[in-house]
Amino acid sequence: MKIHEHQARDLLHSYKIPVPPGRMITSVSHAADAFSEAVAGSPTGEVVIKAQVHAGGRGKAGFVKLVKNKDDAVAAAKFMLTNRMKSPQTPPEGLEVKKVLIAQAAEIAKRGASGHEEFYLAITTDRKSRRNILIASREGGVEIETVAHERPDAIIKVPLHPLLGLQAFQAREVAFKLGFKGKQINQAVGVMISLSKLFVEKDCTLAEINPLVLTPPTKENPDGQVIAIDAKFSFDENGLFRHPEIASLADTAEENPAETRAQKYGLSYVALDGQIGCLVNGAGLAMATMDIIKLEGQKLLESKGIKDKTIEPANFLDVGGSASEEAVTEAFSIILSDDRVKGILVNIFGGIMKCDVIAQGIINAARGFKNKDGSTGFKVPLVVRLEGTNVEAGRKLLQDAKGSLPTLQAATDLSDAAKKVVAAVAG
Repeated sequence: MKIHEHQARDLLHSYKIPVPPGRMITSVSHAADAFSEAVAGSPTGEVVIKAQVHAGGRGKAGFVKLVKNKDDAVAAAKFMLTNRMKSPQTPPEGLEVKKVLIAQAAEIAKRGASGHEEFYLAITTDRKSRRNILIASREGGVEIETVAHERPDAIIKVPLHPLLGLQAFQAREVAFKLGFKGKQINQAVGVMISLSKLFVEKDCTLAEINPLVLTPPTKENPDGQVIAIDAKFSFDENGLFRHPEIASLADTAEENPAETRAQKYGLSYVALDGQIGCLVNGAGLAMATMDIIKLEGQKLLESKGIKDKTIEPANFLDVGGSASEEAVTEAFSIILSDDRVKGILVNIFGGIMKCDVIAQGIINAARGFKNKDGSTGFKVPLVVRLEGTNVEAGRKLLQDAKGSLPTLQAATDLSDAAKKVVAAVAG
């Protein structure tokens, strides 16, 4: 689960990580007042206007603007709230902007002749070492993936102790490597320790500050201040039951509607770009099903000499080990809500869920399914592979149902199922 930048700033603030003051608005009518609040006490006299969407590339798309007066603030907010943001990280049609952050712009200390004191700081899980890891770099304010690819030596990585977390001596070493000096060091250490604590306590999968900046020296802060300008958080959805305050921050308008529907029925669904819908019980079996669809699709196209086309899975969908008929019906509805789906492969291994029970559920769901034109029954090919408890009874049910479900085909094994659904979709 992701949250917006304005929510991430509030979360950082609650862990005593300094952030510039700001306010989120949903209407242009509030822009002038929000500007006045943000500009008060601003060291630069500038305010930053930022679109709040779950996608990067906002600056290049024109959805991050620096302004110095109310009129420009209102104009910027109006532009963002009335236009769809398009970037390499959004769908082709762009994203609707419903929220805008208006925040005090921070003055950033200069680094050399042309650069600024901007840093990257994040904590995530390293799957290879199976430990949480702190990632830091002096190259902040840009995409860290680009830095890692072009200048891997600019990335600092520190594994965290599984029980003790980030230790103060580790944070100090990182602060020195990043070039902090004097009182800046303790400030940077405090940010790192707090971010590590936040990451663990809130069950994050990613806690990122980009950029973390150093402000110029002032009378009150002769060494400058270390503050967070922008932040990104992702949370483990399996841990949200422990954090209702985090779960309440979810913005379903920013999520895939089909994925949101699936969650309500206990289904694990991820939309993809292919043509073959998948309904499977078990995450591992679902992954294997997707792989074999891709494999058989490629084989078929190569045999026909077709190089400019692909046949791929349209989704990942795990119905779990004991899905009800209602959940199966909803799963079909979600799959077929994607107009790109030209066929469906159902792959069930009956353990707790008996094959005859699930077969009857599939038949009932398919017969009662309502199409957009009001008709009932499936219009796309439906290939079903069953294995496990009561498999013969389940297969017999499918065989007997063929008369009322003309698009239904039973498969003997997974390879047979993949070949049949690929052939049906390819025509």
